[in-house]
Formats: sequence, structure tokens, C-alpha cells
Amino acid sequence: MSANPRPPRKRPAPAKDGRKPAPRTPAKPPVPEPVTPSLQLAPPIAVARGFGRIPVRGVSPVIEGGAYPAKAVVGELIPIRAKVFREGHDAVNASVIFTDPTGVEHRTDLAPIEPRGLDPWEAWVRLDQPGRWTFRVEGWSDPWATWLHNAEVKLPAGIDVDLVCLEGRTLLETTAATAASAGDAVHASVLQATAQLLLPERSAADLIEVVTASGTATAMRVHGPRELVSPTADFDIFVDRREALFASWYEFFPRSIGATKSPRAKKWASGTFDSCHHRLEEVAAMGFDVVYLPPIHPIGKAFRKGRNNTLTPETGDPGSPWAIGSAKGGHDAIHPDLGDWDSFDRFIAKAAEVGLEVALDFALQASPDHPWVRQHPEWFTTRLDGTIAYAENPPKKYQDIYPINFDNDPVGIYHEVLRILKLWISHGVKIFRVDNPHTKPVQFWAWIIDQVRQHDPDVLFLAEAFTKPEMMHALGKVGFHSSYTYFTWRNTKWELTEYLTELSTQTDAFFRPNFFVNTPDINPAFLQSGNPAAFAIRAVLAATLSPAWGVYSGFELFEHAALKPGGEEYLDSEKFEYRPRDFAAEPNLNLLIGRLNQIRREHPALQQLRQIHFLDAANDQVLAFVKTDGEDQVIVVCSLDPDQTIETVVGLDYGALGLAPGPVTVRDELTGNTFTWGYDNFVRLPPANPAHILHIVKS
Repeated sequence: MSANPRPPRKRPAPAKDGRKPAPRTPAKPPVPEPVTPSLQLAPPIAVARGFGRIPVRGVSPVIEGGAYPAKAVVGELIPIRAKVFREGHDAVNASVIFTDPTGVEHRTDLAPIEPRGLDPWEAWVRLDQPGRWTFRVEGWSDPWATWLHNAEVKLPAGIDVDLVCLEGRTLLETTAATAASAGDAVHASVLQATAQLLLPERSAADLIEVVTASGTATAMRVHGPRELVSPTADFDIFVDRREALFASWYEFFPRSIGATKSPRAKKWASGTFDSCHHRLEEVAAMGFDVVYLPPIHPIGKAFRKGRNNTLTPETGDPGSPWAIGSAKGGHDAIHPDLGDWDSFDRFIAKAAEVGLEVALDFALQASPDHPWVRQHPEWFTTRLDGTIAYAENPPKKYQDIYPINFDNDPVGIYHEVLRILKLWISHGVKIFRVDNPHTKPVQFWAWIIDQVRQHDPDVLFLAEAFTKPEMMHALGKVGFHSSYTYFTWRNTKWELTEYLTELSTQTDAFFRPNFFVNTPDINPAFLQSGNPAAFAIRAVLAATLSPAWGVYSGFELFEHAALKPGGEEYLDSEKFEYRPRDFAAEPNLNLLIGRLNQIRREHPALQQLRQIHFLDAANDQVLAFVKTDGEDQVIVVCSLDPDQTIETVVGLDYGALGLAPGPVTVRDELTGNTFTWGYDNFVRLPPANPAHILHIVKS
């Protein structure tokens, strides 16, 4: 574990639009310190509820009172915050004590931040092991800080000089003995030497210089007395593998890759897992990390949908992959047109060979032909007329899909779902994109994800939940590792700024976003003009605003035709027919997408969510922001208008970036061009080049 407490600093001024800027990431985390008994002069006081001797409240991140673990990934910079205060004027301090998955404790001191009158304390830390961690915040009385404050006031005024020096020497000598007993001879000698120099005959300026020297401050921070230690309860943080936060996703339908049509019979031959191997190579070449497959199970024939979601399919129409189940099997079977288990295993192996993980769609619903309908009718809802209720989202109707009823036989359905997940995990699937999880009980997902986590902690779940915020947040709290978002419908500057502020500062402990630019169900209005600049803008925004982003195939070819004006469905939707494509056809976005993914891999700043600061851009058609992780800082300036050239002035916030005023060298990672920036910077963004991704070059 590495720790990153922030020194007190002046709070950046609010932006002109009233939004508070995001805090700046410290440049270099200090080395963590192990907890030892010598750090406490009094035993901890356990308080079940209410305030301890040193009150600590408002601890975060804590999810639903500690019922669920907060989220982090290995190496991610995360904030620990609390309010710490006490009676009177003596100094308080605070620490966070982490226990890693092996049971070893680590201590990081919190630092007070502005506004000081509200008693906020904060530390930024990186947890370096996957698994379940716990943390508690300890408030404690700080005798050294109390003495130092009194000395800085009394010594220059000539008040109680002898007594102040005596008290200081006593504290220093006692702490030197503590350091020596801990085997730290260097700090012990520094403290002992400082004590010898604390003579009342010296000038006040000399005395203060002696006790505030960096060596003394460090020694006291490590070994100084901590009295009246008051711990909170322990809270959980689950640290996932890096891909739970940072990944680039690509979605394609295996049946379309290599699909062919006989001119005479006018019948399609489906693509197979084996015919997809070359596409896996192409997806990997564009820099993606995850290839996501829609359901690959047998498809029902009852009420099968035809092209464009019609109720009258033609012979040979393949049906929707989400209408799962037929006489050939259900969720534990593979559609025979795609191949068998051996070919699926070859597909998984090929993906791994080229550096891709496979995400499998997990849709808990059944076609009327699913074996469950016959074997477990209690798992469905029977209406008063005796028919099984099909899925509806009025005015939409999904006659080819039966929803699951989780209340009639929860034990049976819960364990059946767990069995199916374990089956696919045994074949190498470590990521599941869960279809419509918001239509299933939250309690069910809490149980399922916890069960999987116990045996396969590397398995990740992405929630496809386009629904109300409370449900989306609840799914994140109970364990979903990431989620689809409202990004698809956030197009204006104020919408994007407001949404990213929420994601990075309000829901960051439990809700990880994945910004898909399009899906088979969502043809965004912003793209329906077919203007290539619109596609480039949305790709840049998704790839830089969010650490995880996704593309559904066809986006790179500027597919945009809508089924009907004002609608979001694609014309000739791949959900209901084969759609083989020439992915090298011109024009395309392959090069830009590949470059975006390469830039993301090269810059840690773009691999995190929390450290984002919006810059002042005079034109409302320009979004400008900076993302930071340690020393890496990336400025993104993106046009929001795909139809015309946009000019603006972008202000550089030196204070928020921790930069000294003066010329700043930036390199555009899209073009390789280098610029010198200052307080105000003129930017011109034509549709052909609607964005800059600027790396701040350190001298």
C-alpha cells in the first residue's frame, strides 16, 4: 500500500460558472508506515455508537452504513475523508488504519483541508493488493502539535519561555526514547539533538527554527505521542483487478462475422466462433481490451421476431439472441450455428492470445421454448387468463421473451443462476455484461455477486441498467463492478460537466461508469446525421472522460440510419438479422479509435475517474478539462459542434494543476504537435480535427 496525504494548501477558486474544481492529485506518495504499539500512549477506546473521546464523524467511503464494501482497484488513488474535532483548543490529528487481505495493518495520517472551520480531514491512498481490505479512522490528541502552536505564540511574546522550553524538551526526549526502543536510531538521535538545542537563552526565532526543522517534523510524525486514540468501526473496501475500472470494450455479433448468403437459396449461413478469429485480431489491433458478445445460446422459435423487430419473421430470420432457449437448450447451451464447446474454447484461447478478454452477455430471461418453461413453470408469472406474462416496456412489447419471477422459488432460481455462471467461468469467461439487471431484485444480485466473489474474485459484472438513478446506484453498491450510464444522452457542455462532477465526486465509491458510444438498442440522436465529426467527437469524449468506454460494431463505419424519425433504434438492426461488414471500408474511424486506445494506455491520468478538473472555455460549444494521476496530467479540449469550426479561449488553472505560473509546454497526443500554453490560450477546432488531447510536458 502507498499513502498520499495532502499538505494543507489554498483551496482553488470556484470556476466562473460556480462549480468547485476537483482537487489536485499530489505528485509523489510517501512510503506507508506499519502500525506499532509504540505509536500510542493510551489504549484505543472502542465506541459502539456515538462519539469517542476524540469525535470522528462523516467517514467516507462508507456504503449504506457499512453494509457493502466501497470500491477500488489495484493502484487506484482513492480518498479517505472524515470530520475530526475536540473540545477546547488542544490540537487533534487523525489517521486511517488499513488492514490488507493478509491481515497486515498499515497507517496513513490524514491532513486537514479547507475549510478548516468545518473540520474536514483527508488522505489519498493507493491499495496495492486485490481482495477485501478494511479501514478505520482514528482521531487522537496531538501533544506535539499543541505544544508547537503554543510555542509559536508564546516564545516571540516572551511568555513562559522557561516552561515552554522545558515542556518541549520533555516531549522530544520522551519521543527519542520511543524511537530508540523501536530500533530507529536515526530519528532518536535527531530528536535528542533537538532537545539539547531547546535552551531558553536562545532567541525565539532560533528556537522556533530548531523545532520546525524538517528532520524533527518527520521524526515526530513517525514516533510522536498519540493520546486519547479514538477509533471508528472498521469498514470494508474491496479492491478489484485493474480492469474493473479501466478497459476499452468492443461489441460484435459472432453470427455476423463471416456470415454468407446463398444467391440461389437466399438463405444465410451463420458466422461461427472459428470464423471470428480474424476479427479478434483486428479488434486487438485497435487497442481494445474486452470483446463483448451478445447471447450465444439457442434462440426460441415461438413469437420469433423478424427484421426490424416485426412480428412476422421470414424463413431463415435468425431471431433475437436475447430470446434465449429452445429445444436445443437454454443458458447452459451454445447455439449450434455458432459451434460447439470446443470451438468456444478455441475462441476464448484466441482472444487471450491476442490480448483480449471475452465478456459474455448474461440475460436472465427465457423464450417460450426455453426448457425452464416446461421444467420450472413456477419461475415465471402466470396471468389470470392462464398465459405466462411476456416482457413489456410500454409501448414496447417483447412477446418472444418471458421474464423470470424471483419470488416463487428463490432458492431454486438463485442456485440455478449460480450454477450457470460457474459453468461459463469454468470455460474461461471472467466478465459478464448483465442484461437489464434492474428488472431483477437487488437482493438477488447481492447474493449472486457475493457467492461468485468468494470463489472467483477476478470475475467482473457490468450492469446494462439504463434506468432511474437510485436503482443504478443500488446495483453498484451491492457489487456490480461497473455500469452503463447516461452518457449517451449527455451532449451539451453543462450536461457533461454536471454529470462528470457527479460521477467523479459523489458516486465514485460505488458506481464505476462505462461510456458506450452506441449499443444495438441505442442509435444516439447526436450520430444520426452520419457526420464523421460527430462520431469522432463522441469517441474522444467517451475515451477520455471515462476510464472505461465501449463501441458497438458499425460505429467505426458511421452507421447511423434510424428505424424511424425521432427514434433511437437502428434501421436493419443486427438484433434481428445477419449484418456482415467490411470493416476496412472507407471512410472509417479505425485509426482514430486505435490512437485513442493507445493514448489511454500511455497515460495513467486517463485510466482513473476521480481526478478531473474542468477548465474555463469561453465558447459553450467547447468542453475543456484536465485529468491527473500523480505526475501525469492530460488536458482535453473537444468541440461539441460537428458541423462548423469552433474557436475559443481556454484558461489554464495553474493553482489547480500545481504548476508555477509561466509558459507550459503541451504536446498534442493526436497529432504530435507541441504548443506553449499560458493563462489564456486560443484554440481552433474544425470538424476534421475536433479535439486536442494535450500532455503537459514536465521540464
